[in-house]
Amino acid sequence: MEYRQLGASGLKVPALSLGTGTFGGRGPLFGAWGTTDDQEARRLLDIAIDAGVTMFDTADVYSDGASEEVLGKAVHGRRDQVLISTKAGLPTGEGPNDAGTSRARLVKAVDDALRRLGTDYLDLFQLHAFDAATPVEEVLATLDDLVRAGKVRYTGVSNFSGWQLMKSLAAADRHGRPRYAAHQVYYSLVGRDYEWELMPLAADQGVGALVWSPLGWGRLTGRIRRGTPLPAGSRLHDTADYGPPVDDEHLYRVVDALDEIAEETGRTVPQVAINWLLRRPTVSSVIIGARNEIQLRQNLGAVGWTLTPDQITRLDTASLRTAPYPYFPYRRQEAFARLNPPLAG
Repeated sequence: MEYRQLGASGLKVPALSLGTGTFGGRGPLFGAWGTTDDQEARRLLDIAIDAGVTMFDTADVYSDGASEEVLGKAVHGRRDQVLISTKAGLPTGEGPNDAGTSRARLVKAVDDALRRLGTDYLDLFQLHAFDAATPVEEVLATLDDLVRAGKVRYTGVSNFSGWQLMKSLAAADRHGRPRYAAHQVYYSLVGRDYEWELMPLAADQGVGALVWSPLGWGRLTGRIRRGTPLPAGSRLHDTADYGPPVDDEHLYRVVDALDEIAEETGRTVPQVAINWLLRRPTVSSVIIGARNEIQLRQNLGAVGWTLTPDQITRLDTASLRTAPYPYFPYRRQEAFARLNPPLAG
């Protein structure tokens, strides 16, 4: 397993992390993802740790906290071997302080997460969404207090826009607060919007990307192809409306390229799709998921080998979309491109 710096921080994280959205299995969304119980979770962690995967990602909204509880039991007795990442900020109830990132909400969310996980510190605590109703200064001061108290070691965000992240980083610098080390983002061969603004921002500001849904919300599993119906066992029957949309023709074009390269390399479609992401600028870790041991072992096969430059170019070409304004001039017009050359990789 390769280990990388988390952005500009001193923390080293594995190139692959394990997401625990399948742990617990409560509710219509997470129940469709998976129903991994305590025993199954411990087995998955055994396999992951043996492969060098040391970071495990969860959130308070995953199965109403059950994901954190199951993960906590699975890491019991080996807490010092792993990194735990969790998130808070999305609604967990109907009360006025059951959502957002106010001081009251964050302090309670961290204490609740520590209790459910059975630990006294979080390696990485991320804001699950931007809260426009709470001043960024209040958020940063609260996170600073949590770091000073030893409850949180590093902080990050998830699903922020460019201006939201930059405003927060500027405020952190202005007031001497800890900067966000990570941004958990959606990024895949069928969803490259991250590249338009957030990737250049991350490269400039030293924020590491933690990639969620690297297989395009279950669309790049190798089971969905042109001219065939959605497989009966696909979770997309129940979860497609929750995730990022993908145009069918674009999906099939990407899958066609993945099929060709999978045959050339002797790898699976998911392994090729994840390996492509691992070569992208600013990516610190790709969060893989697994309903069972077979899926986990397959996804772990995405590391330890490299796509050729020609194969990367073919995947780039098949997955490229025209960026929206104001980004497309920087890709298509020479005068703009000379002022802002693309990131390497």
